[in-house]
Amino acid sequence: MNNWKNLFVFSAIICCFFYAFGEITINIDVTPKVLNIQSKSRVVTVHTNIDYDVVVGSSVKLNGIKINSWKADDRGNFVAKFLSDEVKHLDNLVIDGFNEITLTGITVDEKEFIGRQDIKIISVAPTGKSK
Repeated sequence: MNNWKNLFVFSAIICCFFYAFGEITINIDVTPKVLNIQSKSRVVTVHTNIDYDVVVGSSVKLNGIKINSWKADDRGNFVAKFLSDEVKHLDNLVIDGFNEITLTGITVDEKEFIGRQDIKIISVAPTGKSK
């Protein structure tokens, strides 16, 4: 039992070290998970597990793209929205493959945070609705 206690204390110290001196790694959930570059979608939404109140909203970027809008979700976590057309025109997108999406930003106490997720990029022409 003592080993678990020591491991917990060590983990807490490491976590505090990275918070104080390095970037904070967050979890993100990108929607849509499959982005069709030929779709008429308007936004790419990124849900996070970082508290809304600690984020400088205007600092947030997705693969270098400036944020379009932001809000808090029902749990008080930061949600970012980006224009789909800007995401669809990122350099080096792998069509029919997975691409790493990276969300970056700054907290109110000037700490950098980062979150990553792979999404699939496809290019499928929309078809008309059948009657």
